[in-house]
Amino acid sequence: MSSPISSELLEILRCPFCVSSATRVPGDDPGRLQLYKDCWLIEPVHGRKYPIKDGIPIMLIEEGEKWMKTKPEDLPVPPPAE
Repeated sequence: MSSPISSELLEILRCPFCVSSATRVPGDDPGRLQLYKDCWLIEPVHGRKYPIKDGIPIMLIEEGEKWMKTKPEDLPVPPPAE
C-alpha cells in the first residue's frame, strides 16, 4: 500500500508552530515531520502530532497540540474523524 501523502509533500511540510514568525524554533530546519503509521505526522522535538484524514494532513497548531501528551504508540489509527 502506498503512503497517503507523497514523499515530495512530506519533504516540504513543516510543523506550523515551529516555523511561524512568532514562535519560530531555532535551528537549520525546524519543524521537520516524520510520517508515523501512514496516518500521523509527528514533530519529534516538541511532540506535536498532526493527523492525516482522508489523505489530507491537518496542519493546524491546535490539532497538533491536542495530541502532544499522547505517546505515538497510543495514537488512534486511523485518526478520529470528528
